[in-house]
Amino acid sequence: MRLFIKIAAGLGVLGVIGAIVFLGWIWTITRDLPEAQELAAYEPPITTRVHAGDGTLVAEFARQHRVYVPAEELPPALIAAFISAEDKNFFEHKGLDYMGIMRAAMRTGLNKIRGSGGMQGGSTITQQVAKNMLLSSEQTIIRKIREAFVAQRIEKTFTKAQILELYMNEIYLGGRSYGVGAASLNYFGKSLSDLSLAECALLAALPKAPGKVNPYLRPDAAQGRRDWVLGRMAANGYISEDEAAIAIEQPLTTVERLRGEVIEASAYFVEEVRRDVLELYDAVGGGEQAFYEGGLSIRSTLDTKMQLAAQNSLQAGLETYDRRKGWRGEIGRLPVSDNWAEALTEFEAPAVANGNKWLKALVLSTSSGAATVGLETGERVSLAPEDVRWADARDRAEGGAGLSAGDVVLVTQAPPPDVMSRTIMEVVETPDGAPYHLRQIPEVEGALVAMDPHTGRVLAMAGGYSFRRSQFNRAVQAERQPGSSFKPIVYAAALDSGFTPASKILDAPFVINTPQGLYKPSNYTDKFYGPSTLRLGIEKSRNLMTVRLAQQIGMEIVSDYGGRFGLYDQLPPFLSMSLGAGETTPMQMAAAYAILVNGGKSIEPTLLDRIQDRYGRTVFRRDERPCEMCLDGWADQLPPELEDTREQVIDAVTAYQSVSMMEGVVERGTATRVRAVGKPLAGKTGTTNDYVDAWFVGFSPDLVAAIWIGHDTPKTLGDGESGGRVASPVFRDFMMLALEDAPNAPFRIPPGVRLVEIDAKSGELPDASSGVTILEAFKPGSEPTRGGEAGDWLDFLNQGEDAPQPSAPIASAPTSEGFEAAGVVPGQIPAEGVASPAPKEFSLDDGVY
Repeated sequence: MRLFIKIAAGLGVLGVIGAIVFLGWIWTITRDLPEAQELAAYEPPITTRVHAGDGTLVAEFARQHRVYVPAEELPPALIAAFISAEDKNFFEHKGLDYMGIMRAAMRTGLNKIRGSGGMQGGSTITQQVAKNMLLSSEQTIIRKIREAFVAQRIEKTFTKAQILELYMNEIYLGGRSYGVGAASLNYFGKSLSDLSLAECALLAALPKAPGKVNPYLRPDAAQGRRDWVLGRMAANGYISEDEAAIAIEQPLTTVERLRGEVIEASAYFVEEVRRDVLELYDAVGGGEQAFYEGGLSIRSTLDTKMQLAAQNSLQAGLETYDRRKGWRGEIGRLPVSDNWAEALTEFEAPAVANGNKWLKALVLSTSSGAATVGLETGERVSLAPEDVRWADARDRAEGGAGLSAGDVVLVTQAPPPDVMSRTIMEVVETPDGAPYHLRQIPEVEGALVAMDPHTGRVLAMAGGYSFRRSQFNRAVQAERQPGSSFKPIVYAAALDSGFTPASKILDAPFVINTPQGLYKPSNYTDKFYGPSTLRLGIEKSRNLMTVRLAQQIGMEIVSDYGGRFGLYDQLPPFLSMSLGAGETTPMQMAAAYAILVNGGKSIEPTLLDRIQDRYGRTVFRRDERPCEMCLDGWADQLPPELEDTREQVIDAVTAYQSVSMMEGVVERGTATRVRAVGKPLAGKTGTTNDYVDAWFVGFSPDLVAAIWIGHDTPKTLGDGESGGRVASPVFRDFMMLALEDAPNAPFRIPPGVRLVEIDAKSGELPDASSGVTILEAFKPGSEPTRGGEAGDWLDFLNQGEDAPQPSAPIASAPTSEGFEAAGVVPGQIPAEGVASPAPKEFSLDDGVY
């Protein structure tokens, strides 16, 4: 007995010691668990969403894609589905299902004995919430114990409804979806309130193994699991057997969100929004975590219609230019064997824009002027004869034999765009049996920026041919020489310095000695046209007139205006800079021209209107002007009048004079192709040395757009490929689409403008011998008078080698377009206007003025 007592006492002591050790171990592994207060303050990561100006969702950014849905918005059918699939005793237990734990333990033991399978779950919904809060999914005893303690704390802290809210917003459901809100949008394109019974069951089928029942990749497995959930719902009494049977009969249908032409076209814009918001949050704190996890609601300035027009117009223009340069050959070679269709499917083609819908094809046979190609589907189709001739012409010129069997090419049934003869607005029907056309990805690149000139809100941005091919955003990152598109800034400086649009400048040889040698700029035509008005100088893009004008007013003033217009931080005061030899971006060019059309007011380009946090609080607003008269709701009241805080960069009359002269560029000058839009437009072409860069920057009264086209690694576009030929058709096509529903409104004339009828050739008041007359805009007191032009004191006729030399070296000047000297075919619009018949004669395009 004494021995038994000693043994019992010893065992008791050991038990106590073991219990103490066990409790100490439990305390050790649970001492850092979150307290109830921390659990109550828990905020899961939420998806940041970017919306266009009209509210269209265009992008989402997140490390965990989640749309948080409060408990009261969770449909009863969805709750029943998850309860049936994951934890049928959820409303009875206190966080732990002991019978479930015992079953899981027994199954785990059997798995260990058999040597297959891992630990079994048995976790309640509350335990799964605890696991998500602990951010650990490791299958260990320690994690399960910690999970159990947190689950019990959760049950004491939250109601069952709150626990369900946490669970259904936390659970991973595959397809980059965290929570039922994101999964409903991603899989079905619906909000939770619109889900059917079958769709609710499918969401509840995903938590156990989202990879194995992915409805995109394994639809049969997903449907089988969905039907099992419907059966459990009926067994648990949530739905009837008939309701389950009807839902089981429904097909499994899913959608892919954030796909389509608008989303594809908005890629450059969205990426720039991401950069801007990250920069904003880096400045105030939070950085990437606030952006990717903060659930921000970003309202951008994007106009989805204009964005699609911008990307399509730019792509059409680049493809049209590229097609003029000829066929570059196949993208690969494959043997023409019995399994050619399978080999073609596996062939990896270069990335192209999704909206193009180009197909891979294998040339199967060729004959004189014809070719048969095979598609991935195994279908054999014919190439259009003109495309075969197009390919053969280039290959013959290089000593080749044209298309040959085994060539892998890109084709489409829609004919390629040709912005020289038609616009992308035309709908081209492609009937069944129509031949296919060769397509090739352009080597050339470009950019288009469109903005509201009054606010600086960027409405569209195309940073290249395809975001899939290159993420480099040429609209904001590519600094290139603007060429003659910089001339309006020089002319604005001259107008502010006392010149008028009717002032005459000598168009004659200009030579000046510099430390680098003689500087001898020339006109596009290599001809000279004598004394000409400023208006004619900008319409025909005369280089010699611009250089003389810059020398007369002083390059320091021109450099200052380049800074005022936001084009340069510090433009070197060299005469070549007056011809656009400095480097700037399409975004800056658009903003500079916006100043001209908005009456001389400074604007700051922006892609953001407003940012709200996850609670709907506004954390950023672009327009921070106070509005005491603004109301929360709209009740047919007049819009409030807000203070105009924009800085006046140049005189409003000067700005209108510049606009008026650039209207002439469209009507009679280097951009006559733009007249096809049929609405008041103005702008300026630009072409740099050796045709390296082609520009057109222009505007309507309420929309400004800048287009640049060139190679990423600068090289010539080819002889004659000027801004008027390459870039202005892109502007035309974009404006046709963007202004389709806009009123045909003229440019606004500010107070103080004197409209005076003058002789278009002489710039003086008309008399009996006058030909064409125009209404010209003058500042009060600068109008021409009888006997001479106001400002006759400006005499440039004797400037040449004896002219004052600049104080700094002159860099090489780009050659800018004026107009073609010859080759005008009747019935066609020439590339750069109609040339004068003789160097010293004045032409007004056959009197059409």
